[in-house]
Amino acid sequence: MSSVNAASFSPDDFVWKGLTLTESAAKQILNLVEADPEVKGLRLGVKQSGCAGFGYVMDLTKEPADDDLTFEQFGAKLFVPLQAMPFVDGTELDYVREGLNQIFKFNNPKAQHACGCGESFGVE
Repeated sequence: MSSVNAASFSPDDFVWKGLTLTESAAKQILNLVEADPEVKGLRLGVKQSGCAGFGYVMDLTKEPADDDLTFEQFGAKLFVPLQAMPFVDGTELDYVREGLNQIFKFNNPKAQHACGCGESFGVE
């Protein structure tokens, strides 16, 4: 059995399952896009952060990057950098009410553990 090390890893080597949006998440993205006609959609990435290892980074984007993959559902567009795919592939993005707050929630099958505050996640 051969092993893959970080030096030989390339995101292009994989077939991606993709990301999905719930109808609630898509509606919220569309609401955000309506506020600025130049915005094309939401961009989701990851960065090293927090006590569990990685954190999600989300921002509105006017122009997707060349290496972004585009996932569109219910008319809303989610852009994901190719480099983030090993950490978020298969994730469902939802928009939920938790108490008095409404937030995007990540149902990420790659996340093996999360920190207590929910701000970061780890993968194996």
